[in-house]
Amino acid sequence: MTAPRPVDPPTEDLSRLAGLHGVATSYSPAPGRTVTASATAVTLVLAALGVDAGTPGAVRAALAARERRLREELLPPTVVWWSGEPRPAALAGLPDGTRLHVTTEQGETRADPAHLPPGVHRLTATAPDGRSAGTHLIVAPARLPTPERRAYGLLVQLYSLLSRRSWGMGDLGDLGELASWAGRALGAGFVQVNPLHAAVPGAPTDPSPYRPSSRRFPDPVHLRIEDVPEFAHVAGRAETGRLLERAGRLREAVLDQGALIDRDAVWELKRQALELIHEVPLGPGRHAAYRDFLAEQGRALEDHATWCALAEVHGSDWHRWPAGLRDPRSEETARARAELADRVDFHCRLAWLTDTQLTAAQRAAREAGMPVGVVHDLAVGVHPGGADTWAQQDHFAHGMSVGAPPDAFNARGQDWGLPPWRPDRLAASGYAPFRQLLRALFRYAGALRIDHVMGLFRLWWVPRGHPPTQGAYVRYDAEAMLAVLVLEAARAGAVVIGEDLGTVEPGVREALRERGVLGTSVLWFERDWTGDGRPLPPDRWRPDCLATATTHDLPPTAARLTGEHVELRDRLGLLARPPEEERAEAAAEKGEWLALLDRLGLLPGTGGDGDASPEEAEIQAVHRFLVRTPARLVGVWLPDGVGDRRPQNLPGTSDEYPNWRLPVADAEGRPVTLEELAASPRVRALLDVMRESSGDAPAGPAGG
Repeated sequence: MTAPRPVDPPTEDLSRLAGLHGVATSYSPAPGRTVTASATAVTLVLAALGVDAGTPGAVRAALAARERRLREELLPPTVVWWSGEPRPAALAGLPDGTRLHVTTEQGETRADPAHLPPGVHRLTATAPDGRSAGTHLIVAPARLPTPERRAYGLLVQLYSLLSRRSWGMGDLGDLGELASWAGRALGAGFVQVNPLHAAVPGAPTDPSPYRPSSRRFPDPVHLRIEDVPEFAHVAGRAETGRLLERAGRLREAVLDQGALIDRDAVWELKRQALELIHEVPLGPGRHAAYRDFLAEQGRALEDHATWCALAEVHGSDWHRWPAGLRDPRSEETARARAELADRVDFHCRLAWLTDTQLTAAQRAAREAGMPVGVVHDLAVGVHPGGADTWAQQDHFAHGMSVGAPPDAFNARGQDWGLPPWRPDRLAASGYAPFRQLLRALFRYAGALRIDHVMGLFRLWWVPRGHPPTQGAYVRYDAEAMLAVLVLEAARAGAVVIGEDLGTVEPGVREALRERGVLGTSVLWFERDWTGDGRPLPPDRWRPDCLATATTHDLPPTAARLTGEHVELRDRLGLLARPPEEERAEAAAEKGEWLALLDRLGLLPGTGGDGDASPEEAEIQAVHRFLVRTPARLVGVWLPDGVGDRRPQNLPGTSDEYPNWRLPVADAEGRPVTLEELAASPRVRALLDVMRESSGDAPAGPAGG
């Protein structure tokens, strides 16, 4: 089934105007097939970019104004210069005799932009005819260094990883313990977790970590309360004792009584504890560290904390606040901030405490010998009513949502409910919001996974009130976005992994590889799609990637091998075809992979572990296969170590399935604690396979 072709295609003038603003009037969902965007969608997207295209006359006027501006423009608002590469075309094409003046990021002044240090500098050009223009000049390393040796690591959703010290969900103390154990005892090189961004407050909280209030600041629900130094000095030990007792009951409900993870209940207990902690004065050293954090984070933190304080009074959607408070720079907001100073300080303190524990987790990973450490996840966007959209309103496209057009798997398209950044405002600011976001995450990340990395190039914008079929692609300056990403990652000495699964525009993977950004390869999707369609042998996998058997959105490996993923979708009414057809296809797919594993001598009787059960042996064989590839990073989905059958998230469901609320569990569905994972012979056997098979092998040849 495919979406019908729109009956109102854009006119020639509207198409030209859209193209000049980076709005595509058509797209190709498959080779040889082109779908035209509707004139309505294009007009609404242009309106969100501040361009009036509502009438033919308005289109002509906007087109003439845009073309005139481009003719007269001396420089674009942002220019990229890759270190060691020729002078960018925007500078090389300036009129002869143009005078240049550069103010570097460090505050120095120069007349020649050549040989500038990496950074975002300010360049002014004055032409002989008197025209003058300023631009942000991004100077970035030509590419990120790639890991010299392969590393293997663990992938886990942090909330699902409960220890006997957790308050009902996994926390940053658990992350530090996992990293220290995996690095010291197993030789693992990294631990990858879900986004830990700040969630939108209020019960019930959206449990998805991919629709946060803010990507700029982390969520204090992940704090290990007992690790906050001031907790030991809270007055009234009886009250803290009651909180610890209630936290124990929450933990036991999940681990011993089959309850789902209740984020709201966990947060309510932690909030009460943090309120008590906030009353404890900081010691001189801690106070100095807190003041340094406030100074480093500046207005961004003040805005975030102000939003949190206002949300406690007026609700978590700022669009519903009193009119004066909807503007973060208004006099009303300034007065409210002063009146709520204690609550603003409370939320600033929470951000500091969480940042401190995140930093401690990364430090524990590196001290355990991990070359990478903690891999954090950057969600593709934020909630429309959250803190980031309030604080950065000028940078978001109002009335638009990010999604995906119809494709072979979803004929209706997708609307993710996330407002997109405006590419024109990003460029005008020198990509300041993106730079600040990356800089914040790289404070405590050894690597960063970027969800839907294709969004650096283009995003599908869906006008509010319209179905996802009635959207349009909007292009971003991918070179500038990549330059900022490479610049900030290089400064932090961090690895970058792009989630590039699904339909990817031609040239995207090549551009990412050229700059040292790794891709993502998942075993079940790696087939010879340009040939016979069979599973791709390990030597034909790309080296510049993180290779895994599954992800949080896919069935665990045991479910794939047993076919239980089909039965789950059948029970929930999610199958698009008769169950017998789905079962047959799943069995054939599994059979092809097992046949390849057998030919490679990876199954029991041909080099496998004879002491393992058939299921365990097959899971081990799958991971031996991954190590046979040239992938620079190889990841193990931690629930695969205990035979968990359940995906953490089942796309296409909401209340029908407990997405984002399941603890790691064994094959029978019994929750498994972090302590039990560390002592599990099955986990140890799988991770020994990774360690022994990886050996000291170098990574594959560099791409680019």
